[in-house]
Amino acid sequence: MSSPSIPTAVSVPPPPPAPHGPEAPPLQDDVTRLLPISTASRASVRILIVDDERTLRESCATLLRSQGYTVAVSGRGDEALQTLKSSPFDIVLIDLYMSQVLGLALLRAALDVRPDILVVMMTGKPSIDSSIEVLRAGAWDYLPKPFSATHLQVLVGRAAHTVLVARETRALQGRLEQEHGNSEKVAVLGTSPTFRRAIALARRVAPTDASVFITGESGSGKELIAQFIHHHSRRSSRPLVAINCAALPETLLESEMFGHCKGAFTGAVRDKPGLLEMANGGTLFLDELIEMSKPIQAKLLRVIQDGVVRRVGSETTDAIVNVRFIAATNQVPEDAVKSTALREDLYYRLRVVPIHVPALRERPDDIPLLATHFLAYYWNRHRSGMPALPKLTEAALTALRAHSWPGNVRELQNVIEHAVVLLEPSADVRPEDIPFITGNGQRAAPAAAPGALIGSPTGEKYYASRDRMLAEFDRQYLIRLVQLAGGNMSKAARLAGIDRTTLYRLMERQGMQRDPEGLALTEDT
Repeated sequence: MSSPSIPTAVSVPPPPPAPHGPEAPPLQDDVTRLLPISTASRASVRILIVDDERTLRESCATLLRSQGYTVAVSGRGDEALQTLKSSPFDIVLIDLYMSQVLGLALLRAALDVRPDILVVMMTGKPSIDSSIEVLRAGAWDYLPKPFSATHLQVLVGRAAHTVLVARETRALQGRLEQEHGNSEKVAVLGTSPTFRRAIALARRVAPTDASVFITGESGSGKELIAQFIHHHSRRSSRPLVAINCAALPETLLESEMFGHCKGAFTGAVRDKPGLLEMANGGTLFLDELIEMSKPIQAKLLRVIQDGVVRRVGSETTDAIVNVRFIAATNQVPEDAVKSTALREDLYYRLRVVPIHVPALRERPDDIPLLATHFLAYYWNRHRSGMPALPKLTEAALTALRAHSWPGNVRELQNVIEHAVVLLEPSADVRPEDIPFITGNGQRAAPAAAPGALIGSPTGEKYYASRDRMLAEFDRQYLIRLVQLAGGNMSKAARLAGIDRTTLYRLMERQGMQRDPEGLALTEDT
């Protein structure tokens, strides 16, 4: 039996069917079973309802009090603000369009008074633009009118669960700080301005529940940023669950995310909860989101909006989850939306806060710091008990800076680990000890430092050494130049301050040609 609607005096027709797929069947009546929050815990959650329609706010308050919550009501924005200042609340439901004080202004004021309060914005005029605006302003969720009693119970139950998880996390953090001191849980290394801006934004968004969309090349550290956000959030006491959407076929991805019922398909011998249920109270990291099929995107959007999970093969609601979403891609998401590979409504729900992680070649000053860190880490890992740590020479650091790093931080990490395995204790790490990899998978000759060429054992004379160094400079410069230009030769020429004819001549002199896809340089064989 469907749940009754909350009475409302707002005269608007019901919203049209959601553009993200067919309507899900009604929720089970036993919401309490799906949201197991103790009576004492419910009573400790304080809720304020702000709406200038008396029938609506009183109906909501009566329903939530019957669920065991502590509820107060207010019909005016200015009155609500004074109430928030004088009494602590955990959750506040605010009508977006009120007389005197607009709901958006009250939202910002409420967050100024108490940054960790959860604000749910209610409106009888729902739209994508207004939902994006309030979510970016700090709202926890967005509730279109009219809504059913069950919908309100589920949403408030998820919000209460978030409040209780945050209390649990603060208590755990307090104990850990007393025992171990206040230290970073996830180390992020880098001093370049572009990287520090990304970290500063991650640190600002971490304490909220806002969805984050991370972009950047493969290997640039998107998952590390996701870990940083989770471990600095009010959900850090709960799991961070990651799933690579490109690594699994569609049917398996759906089963992994949503779970399945016994008999749903061949081999489903028992009920199995999915990763969404495993991440309940915590964070779900959706890596390479654009590779997710459209049907699964529609099903995911339903979970983001309602928190309701139906396992594969199930005809009922199997769980109600409270999950924070962090998505990532190495592609341009706007292009994916234009090509319809990514649903626009899903994109805007997940892209409340966008963060771009710069490629390693865009932060060359961070390379020595990262290389030194990886050297110590992998030495301790592979040579445990050997305190004589090798040291990177200036020539090696110069070679590391000169490399284009198409595989970004992940490539640097692998290169240093490879070198560590072969190094002797206390060794000076030289350019020839670093196994650089070219685009065709072959080991590249490392860039030579000036000090390594002068007085070399080969007995090279001045002009030979100079010509070799200039050739190496040209090679490294051209590789990085065309990568920065995205394979656009005209743009590369403009960046270098030369004409295209000169650019092509330099490339030919180095035995290089454009990649067939125009994205990089390859050595001419």
